[in-house]
Amino acid sequence: MPRRSRLLIPVAISLLVQVPAALFWLDHARGPDPRIPLALLALALFGPLMLLAARRFPGPVVAIVSAAACADFLLSDPHNPAPPYLALAFAIGSAVVRGARVWAWASVGAGWIATVAIGLSIGVHWSPGHIAATAAGVLLVFGIAESIRSRREHFEEHRRAFAQRKQTEVQAERVRIARELHDVLAHSLSQINVQAGVALHLIESKPDAAAEALASIKETSKSALDEVRSVLGVLRADGDPDAPLVPEPDLSRLPGLVASVTAQGIEVTLANTIEDAPQAVQLAIYRIVQESLTNVLRHAKATKATVEVREDEAQYVVMITDNGVGLDGTSDDGRGLLGMRERAELLGGSLEVQTGKGLTVTARIPRRTGEAP
Repeated sequence: MPRRSRLLIPVAISLLVQVPAALFWLDHARGPDPRIPLALLALALFGPLMLLAARRFPGPVVAIVSAAACADFLLSDPHNPAPPYLALAFAIGSAVVRGARVWAWASVGAGWIATVAIGLSIGVHWSPGHIAATAAGVLLVFGIAESIRSRREHFEEHRRAFAQRKQTEVQAERVRIARELHDVLAHSLSQINVQAGVALHLIESKPDAAAEALASIKETSKSALDEVRSVLGVLRADGDPDAPLVPEPDLSRLPGLVASVTAQGIEVTLANTIEDAPQAVQLAIYRIVQESLTNVLRHAKATKATVEVREDEAQYVVMITDNGVGLDGTSDDGRGLLGMRERAELLGGSLEVQTGKGLTVTARIPRRTGEAP
């Protein structure tokens, strides 16, 4: 419903209920003071029109409309009560829902006490039932308004929680994409850097070997670009829907990964006994092996490395060892190791690093209930 309609409907309903009753009084009144019907007509118009300002000034409006309702109650014939002063109900609801609860309770409570006291002091003869019914009606309006306010607050809490959860999911996806890009680019660029150095070194003395290095650079860069497109595919709102994508890496690509590192002059032995595993586990194992071999290639100064991937009844185990220099002692956890540890922990596993004569990286990922060993 448009905001203007939500503002005008209470005004229209209040006028339709109160003004005809005031006109009836004006036409049939036979009291000692003919000005009273005119005053009641003015109050019947004044209260609903004040609701036009209830959106911006809910507190002052409920106070003013309360005063008008009290005056209407005092001036009305206690033996022929008019319809309820409906504008007050809408003013109370608007004030409570919009956060002016203190204004509503204070102004209505004070107005009601003052009205009863003035009426008794000037000799207005209200029946106890009339007073009780009016008080019960006001309390009922407050109960409905408080219920609406409570539901709105719960709705806002759920909306904020949903927005926060959505933001958390977006942030987690960004972290995942950053981790994937780090693994893809670090491994590929390391290979490209090594092969480019080989090509520059052999370009004059052994052109054929330099050409092989350049061909390897081309193949590595193409594979890296395909993986980057796959990782960033979820972010493309506008783009070529036919852009080539590759599936997420799994265990079937481990031999190719090992072969690409062996081509750099490091002897890598692969032993994989896992026949099947969930896709998330396969991706994590592949990235852990990829990052470990990238570290071997860039930092370890190793000549040999071993990759062992196996499973037992409780977990998947990945172990990568090399005969290099190990950690340099200045840091026990670089970005690469941190990324591998995060991958394992996201699946409920762990990652250990042992250094000495070479480096040993061991990741353990538990099986989920129901997975066949």
